Amino acid sequence: MSVTTSTPVATSAGPPPPARVHWQHRLAERGVDRQLWLLTPALLFVVLLFLYPFFYGLGLSFQPTEGGPFSDYARFFSDAYQRGTIWTTLGLSLPAALLNVLASVPIAYRMRGRFRGKRLVTILLVVPITLGTVLTAQGLLNFLGPTGWFNRVLTALHLTDEPIRLVHNYWGVFFSLIITGFPFAFLLVLSYLSGIDPTLERAAATLGAGWWQRFRMITLPLLMPGLATTFCLTFVLAFSVFPSAVLVGNPAGETRVISIAAYQAAYEQYDYPYASAIAMIMGLIELVVISVVLFARTRFYTGSTGGKG
Repeated sequence: MSVTTSTPVATSAGPPPPARVHWQHRLAERGVDRQLWLLTPALLFVVLLFLYPFFYGLGLSFQPTEGGPFSDYARFFSDAYQRGTIWTTLGLSLPAALLNVLASVPIAYRMRGRFRGKRLVTILLVVPITLGTVLTAQGLLNFLGPTGWFNRVLTALHLTDEPIRLVHNYWGVFFSLIITGFPFAFLLVLSYLSGIDPTLERAAATLGAGWWQRFRMITLPLLMPGLATTFCLTFVLAFSVFPSAVLVGNPAGETRVISIAAYQAAYEQYDYPYASAIAMIMGLIELVVISVVLFARTRFYTGSTGGKG
């Protein structure tokens, strides 16, 4: 009986084919995971409502109806009446933003602690947000107008012979900016103050530092980045003033701000390239002021704000 053995046949099998890498794995290797895809709606929102209008307006500003690409910019700066709107707007927005920030610091500093009626006080300080610019202007007209409560009280007390003019001028717009901008400044400063570790001040108190020394040497330097950010946001809000300058100001005179110049160029003269050029000038001025503030912030404090814990 013969046993036959079969010898294996050698096969020339190459290396296994590479596995197909999923595209999500490729993105994950580059630091793009599924959570980042949640930013897609926000990114689309920014592109459609900010980037596209900005670049469209920028391109339109270089397409004037007459002259070269920079003729509308030269036209604006060569006209003293138009050029003066820059200083008028800065004269309103800078003091209003500075006053809102300075007024919110001591109030927010006191509101850090617990006391009876804190919630009610916070509501009263924030409620102007719900009024809006139009209702605020109407309230100023009723209260500070020639026949308003304020002037009637002064006349009844024989403190003045004629009404004090506080609306339809610079002061009407300034008061409106204070009323509408203070709640934002207060909430921002309060949030930054709440993020500063209170144990730092307690440690300084145990070493004999008074409240002013603790505030000046500890709280204020840590709060400075927040104050700079708050000032920038309130300044941008005040710089774009338009309804207040019309309702409680003098839009043809001392409160003719740059936004009114852009509106008149677009919807009264129908010169959209010129209006776009004015809008670009507005953005450039805001960018310059913000850059100066952020640079000045580094002169006071270069670290990060202190957090709790």
